[in-house]
Amino acid sequence: MAPTEAAILSAFLLPPAPLPAIISLQKFTELFPRTQRGNPQIQHLYRELQHQRALDTDQVRQNIAAESKRGQRQMREAAKARRRSEQEELETDQTREIALENESFGHDSNLPIISAHTLASILPEMEKACSEIEAETTDIEAEAGEVLSNLRTTVGNLSDLRYGRFNKPGAADTVGKEVLDGLRSLEEVCDGISAD
Repeated sequence: MAPTEAAILSAFLLPPAPLPAIISLQKFTELFPRTQRGNPQIQHLYRELQHQRALDTDQVRQNIAAESKRGQRQMREAAKARRRSEQEELETDQTREIALENESFGHDSNLPIISAHTLASILPEMEKACSEIEAETTDIEAEAGEVLSNLRTTVGNLSDLRYGRFNKPGAADTVGKEVLDGLRSLEEVCDGISAD
């Protein structure tokens, strides 16, 4: 079986991501001047970098999952569009044939008789329609959950700003930028909700 999009992205993006895979603590310590290599803050700094790297890796993992879902939704939409196109093409061909037949033989020719659905023909159509509606409902619920999650994250970050809790070292230097980014994110999410 061919690898999925998520498997390919995970294989290339996640294994080389942990900090120890890039640089060991010993090599990291050797980057500092000899007089400072015994400082316990170096190990603390390395652990902090390792933690930040893990957070980034988690974000990449979430993005891979979201991209995989988006790809599946696009495939369903493409299949629907293809079916719609084929149906329209078939209807156009039938209309053309009927018009040609009418021109050639008049209106009393052998026009196709449209029959009502039978129980055997309607059940598969209804099951197909139900499964498509359920898939669309699931997609809409997932999108609503993502929007709600984004709103909660943005509001939580703004709450942290209000009460002076910053989760990153040196955050006081970048507070203004983060506030503007958070407000823009909140505005985008709200605009996305009102557009839908």
